[in-house]
Formats: sequence, C-alpha cells, structure tokens
Amino acid sequence: MLIVYVARDGALQRVDPSPGEALPSDLVWIDLISPTPDEDKLVEATIGAGVPTREEMVEIEPSSRLYVENGARYMTASVLCHVDTRMPLLSAVSFILTPKALVTVRYEDPKPFSLFAARACKANGVQPIRSPEGVLLGLFDAVIDRVADILERVGADVDELSHLIFERAGAQAYRKPYQELLKLIGRKGDLLSKSRESLVTLQRVVLYLSAEIEGVKPSKETKAQLRPMQRDVASLIEHAGFLANKVTFLLDAMLGMVSLAQNDIVKLFSVMAVVFLPPTLVASIYGMNFEAMPELQWRLGYPMALGLMLVSAIVPYIVFKWRRWL
Repeated sequence: MLIVYVARDGALQRVDPSPGEALPSDLVWIDLISPTPDEDKLVEATIGAGVPTREEMVEIEPSSRLYVENGARYMTASVLCHVDTRMPLLSAVSFILTPKALVTVRYEDPKPFSLFAARACKANGVQPIRSPEGVLLGLFDAVIDRVADILERVGADVDELSHLIFERAGAQAYRKPYQELLKLIGRKGDLLSKSRESLVTLQRVVLYLSAEIEGVKPSKETKAQLRPMQRDVASLIEHAGFLANKVTFLLDAMLGMVSLAQNDIVKLFSVMAVVFLPPTLVASIYGMNFEAMPELQWRLGYPMALGLMLVSAIVPYIVFKWRRWL
C-alpha cells in the first residue's frame, strides 16, 4: 500500500495517485505499508534511492540500520505495535530521508503513524510542516509520546499489582490465583522490555540524525526539536529501566510468596501426620489378635481405646498450637 502526502498551507494533505500515475512533484512524505515490487520501483524512481527489503530492515547491526546511500539517509528503528492486545510486538520501520521527500517503510500499523497523520492533516493541528525533515521529526515525536503513554500505563499497573500483592491482608491478598498474578507480571515485564528496546533504537536514530545534520547547517527549528527529543528519549529509557527493576522485584516477591504458600501446605500435612500418628499406633496395638490381651474381654475396652486415640490426637495439636507451629 502506498500513501502520499504533500505539504500545503503548513499542513499535510493526502493524495491517492491512480495506478500508473506519476507521484506529485510537491510531495514530502511517502508512506509504504507492506509495499509491492511495483510500488518499490515507483518510489525508487521518484526519490532516486533504493527501498530496503524486509530482510534488510530486521538486521540488528548499526551499520545496516544507519547509513547513507545515494544522498539518502537510511534510519531503521523498532516501533511498538499491538500494545493494546495480549501479544505486543516490535516492528522494524525504515525512515529514508532525501532532499525531495521522506519515505517510511513498514509492515505493521503502529498507532503513532495514524495519530500523527491525522493531526498533521489539520491546518492548526501541529507545528507547521513544510519539509521532509519536519515530517520525520513529527513522526519521532509521536513515537516518543506513544512510548511515554505506554510507560505511564505500565507504571500504574505495576503499582496496582504491588498493592494487590503486599497491602491486602488475609484472604483478600490471594483473590487472584498465583498463576494469573504471575502472568500479569510477566506481561508487564515483556512490554517494558520491548518499550526499552524501541527507545534504544530510536535514541540511536536521533543521535545519528543529529550528527548527520550538523554538517548541513540545520535550521534553528530542527535543532530546537532534536535537543529536547534526545533528553526525552534518555529519560524514558531510564524510567523504563526503573520500572523493569520494580517488575523484577515483584516477580521475586511473588515467587517467594508462592514458596511460602507451598511450605504452609507441606507444614499442614506434616502436622496432620504427627497428629494422627499416635491414634494410629493405639489402633494398631489393639488391632493385634493375641489371646492374652487383658482388654480383649473388658466391657469398657472399646470406649477406653477410642478415648485413648482421641487424647493422643489432641495432645500433639495443643503442643503445636502452644509452640505456634500452626
């Protein structure tokens, strides 16, 4: 799918070219979503630079993600997708910055792209956009804002889990099964890990872009946007690390509580075994069929045996309660 935007009156305007039609000359952003070979060729002919394949985009070495070729700057970052589902994932997105236009290549639909496009198409929605650099910085800002919102939500969820685990007393503390709590903690840890990885790749891209534009005398607006962007990404990485440590602590605490609960169960079985051991011994003794057993013909032998078994069970129970072993 190929989406083209042109800059008019400080805002973006979407243009849907017909098949076989040349792209507008005043375009500033070409958004490629799961492009076909024909769309790749059309874009390459328009910008005079190649479009990376999906296999090239997922390579992790910096030299394959950040480079210059034919006058175009290639930058690939990992962006979070499907955050609101049970299976969030990281998707590689390539940004190709040329003097003519910005080209984005993606195979998923990250939410920041649609949010930025909707705002940028409004005349007074965002800062006026007149160049490919403005679109690129706007996309970066939208991605950073989205990750910040995700971290805020994860932080609130982690606080709620902490309250659930530590601050509720008695039976209320374990209304949720251990398996469900562990799954919740694991999901938050996985989302934080992906968020941090996305921020790290975005930080590399922003630093690379800052270094690249230093040699071409960037505008004051571009510099003014890049500096706070770098600070925001660095602070978000630090905050994601803090939340990850908190999730690790909750996981360790939860596993410790599971171990304590298992110990309580084992202790209960041990106490029950000790309580029923003396009555079992008494019953075993009087269950022997010897002729010379004095109590065999005794009228009160049966009640006496039952009473002895009851007393031998109560005495260990009282001792355990006195020792606070129960």
